[in-house]
Amino acid sequence: MATLYVVGIGPGSEGGMTLEARAALKRADVLCGYGVYLDLIAPLFPEKERFSTPMRGELERCRRALALAQEGRCVALVCSGDAGVYGMASPILELLPAYPGAEVEIVPGVTAALSGAALLGAPLGHDFCVISLSDLLTPWALIEKRLRAAGEGDFNLALYNPASHRRRDYLRRAADILLAYRGGDTPCGIAQNIGRAGQAARVLTLCELRDAECDMFSTVFIGSSQTKGIDGRMVTPRGYTR
Repeated sequence: MATLYVVGIGPGSEGGMTLEARAALKRADVLCGYGVYLDLIAPLFPEKERFSTPMRGELERCRRALALAQEGRCVALVCSGDAGVYGMASPILELLPAYPGAEVEIVPGVTAALSGAALLGAPLGHDFCVISLSDLLTPWALIEKRLRAAGEGDFNLALYNPASHRRRDYLRRAADILLAYRGGDTPCGIAQNIGRAGQAARVLTLCELRDAECDMFSTVFIGSSQTKGIDGRMVTPRGYTR
């Protein structure tokens, strides 16, 4: 029985991919994934067989990958960032009991909270939360509850999926919630297209973040009460100087 590797490819560039992820992709006979992510790695493995599904075709993609592994094919199901952070590791393991004999190995990658933080400085130098603003699978009421809890706990935040064509005002709503817990001059940052063409990063304040333009390829960082702006970078002290 061949193995299904669930692979986090990091930002998608060869330099941002772990050696373990690269090795798993090389071993695979078939690459499965969302088309955008398969396109990112296509230049590295042009000879590989590919199977893709569009957005919202995640379960079909997972079932196909498991079925191929059950047939004896060596398969890599690719995810951007890390496979276990808003990735396909969870649904694959939920579906696995229906595919007896299929073997699954989760291959970690560099999630956007880490690669984006590196572009901005050191915004996650102390305790932090990662919250997705997408309400496709999570009701907004629960997202809002989590934002308030993070604000009350004075966590640094990394926000995934901050905006889309349908959710243009969600980042503004998140900023307004957090303004109840920290000052409007709190350092924040936006990292876009991390490790890809068009990569950009900028530091701004929480008040300025309310009106900032973002998309689904952006990761937003909101500092805690301890976060500083130093030479154009976000820095959350670890606490050693105290």
